[in-house]
Amino acid sequence: MDTLSTIFYFIVAIFILVTAHEFGHFITARIFGMRVDRFFIGFDFFGIKLWQKKIGETEYGIGAFPVGGYVKIAGMVDESLDTAYVHTEPKPWEFRGKPVWQRLIVLAGGVGMNFVLAALIFIGITAIFGESRTPLTTPAFIDQNSVFSSMGFRSGDRLISINGNRINYWEEALAPDQLSAKTLQYTIERNGQVLTLQAPPDILSRLNGSKSIGLRPTMPPIIDQVLPNDPAAKAGMKPGALITSIDGTPVSDWTEVVGIISKNGGKKLAITWLSLKSTPTGPVTAEMIRRNGQSGTTEVVPSKSGKIGISLKQTIETERHKLSFPESVVSGVNQTWKTSVMTVQGFAKIFSGQEDFKKSVGGPVKIARIANQSAEQGPVSFFYFVAVLSISLAIINILPIPALDGGQFMLNAIEGVIRKEIPFEIKMRIQQVGMAVLLALFAYLMINDIFNP
Repeated sequence: MDTLSTIFYFIVAIFILVTAHEFGHFITARIFGMRVDRFFIGFDFFGIKLWQKKIGETEYGIGAFPVGGYVKIAGMVDESLDTAYVHTEPKPWEFRGKPVWQRLIVLAGGVGMNFVLAALIFIGITAIFGESRTPLTTPAFIDQNSVFSSMGFRSGDRLISINGNRINYWEEALAPDQLSAKTLQYTIERNGQVLTLQAPPDILSRLNGSKSIGLRPTMPPIIDQVLPNDPAAKAGMKPGALITSIDGTPVSDWTEVVGIISKNGGKKLAITWLSLKSTPTGPVTAEMIRRNGQSGTTEVVPSKSGKIGISLKQTIETERHKLSFPESVVSGVNQTWKTSVMTVQGFAKIFSGQEDFKKSVGGPVKIARIANQSAEQGPVSFFYFVAVLSISLAIINILPIPALDGGQFMLNAIEGVIRKEIPFEIKMRIQQVGMAVLLALFAYLMINDIFNP
């Protein structure tokens, strides 16, 4: 049953994403008077289709292979590798017969629609369920050498008020209007003592020049997953354990754990943790584990890249607050922007070698698994996953790789600059190479998903 559920939610997620993406190409092509020959969700390899119907000039259909989709626009070099039009003059309704600026908008239409889809999902979730807020019940974690550290903040501090006004949520503590105030004064509680800390007048400039804000909720190092055959699994570490110290150094936040392990690749580390004897029915918190957990210690040897194969369990509590529709729109757009920036930063780390490529990327199997897990947590979680995946799909398609929208965009932009069409044979070869690369990558991701679950 779990397998059927995984397949079902994978198909639903892909259907939503592909329909939005291809509709972006379709609607922009139609706006500019281009003829769209086919609009398919899912691929119809070997002519195998689940449904098809021709309406006007366009054949609509659902292919039997739910791993993508396509829109075939007349006079365009695409994945169909159609050569029927090569020896004829460009027609007014063909892609190649339109101005470059119109072609570029059509090529960007799919990516744009994926961003629109994500924004609509975020807006919808916020409008229906409210905006997520993080209560200040979680103590602060302060990055060393950060602006807030220089102000006197310490990890474990609890925020009380800003400029004399009591605050209840982390979002209030880090709101732009607070940071841009003429004076900024924080009242905190530390070990039962109330203290007042003054921010420097140029805090915004300092934050802009810093790699991180340096102030955030503490993320207790509770293990969510232990990857099979990795060092942690071989050492007997289990999901649900709270790491309390490494080589005798106490740790209270996930970044401390990552920092110590990443700096000791290939070296033996003694990791101490607390774990509950039985799994409770309600939410598991760090305090619960500290009160009732049993202690354990094991020796782990991180890989040369400084990883042991564990992931973080999200235990920070959040609440949802109802917003008006205009407020929901603003919130949804902001979430889309922030998620896009985070996604770009994530890809940058992968491409620069800062993150392990094999463990950071996922193919259809991994996407299906996550889709099912998010669906089990409820419709909000599932649609949130779809929105994040939609943004990832958009950013991947922006990459200037042949056979992707970004590659096509670049070729057409070049034609606009040189003011003449690139020879068809060259474009066809580029498309073929791009498709070969994408197929090889797809095969690699499938194998990686199977052997690195």
